[in-house]
Amino acid sequence: MLRNHPVDDLRFGVPLYTVGEAAAALGVPVSTFATWVHGYTRQRPGGGRTTRSALVTHVEVAGGPSIPFVGLAEGLVLAAFRRSGVPMQRIRPALEALASELGVAHALASERLYTDGAEVLVDLAERASGVVAPEVSELVVVRSGQRVFAPVVESYLKRISFAADGFAELIHLPLYSRADVVADPRRSFGQPIFASGSARVRDALERFWAGEELSEVAEDFGVPLADLEDVVRAASRRAA
Repeated sequence: MLRNHPVDDLRFGVPLYTVGEAAAALGVPVSTFATWVHGYTRQRPGGGRTTRSALVTHVEVAGGPSIPFVGLAEGLVLAAFRRSGVPMQRIRPALEALASELGVAHALASERLYTDGAEVLVDLAERASGVVAPEVSELVVVRSGQRVFAPVVESYLKRISFAADGFAELIHLPLYSRADVVADPRRSFGQPIFASGSARVRDALERFWAGEELSEVAEDFGVPLADLEDVVRAASRRAA
């Protein structure tokens, strides 16, 4: 049986992000993130349908934000697998089985994914067919005699800080080459903030877009100028 989180934990039950906001924070297309949130049913050539379940936690609300912090963490993990180059439709069944095998609710936001996930993925593949499926072998490497996630996946997983209960509590967002921008449900309602100074990224960008000099914005918010320049470049790439 899956072990559930405390019902009063704000990481799990409080919707903080719209689908669009969560997708933008992780650097994935909104349409892609939406399928992770809601699942999908698609018609197969020649007849029949393929149905996939949701992978990202969401809260049913009428308009407004629907993604809690744990859903953002799950989305980061899915973005990591997506960056590996293996098509999501090929690894989605393995991820669904992995979540069940780890035996915890919200497994993709659990520290157990980071510590045990690579071994479990390989074991699942071997149990199913006697060999390691190609998609799994592209996600897992052997290092010092242990199966671990490939570097591109591991680099994303390292961006998650875990609380004492083993679930994500802070995310270092992946869009920036220099700036350390974090999502923390305890600060600014989980909206992206600079790790240095805790200013909201959105507030700094709005000041710049309103015509203020970057150096002035950086000084007012206590953010290194180079970090602010990095954030502006990332925002410009998304808008292009």
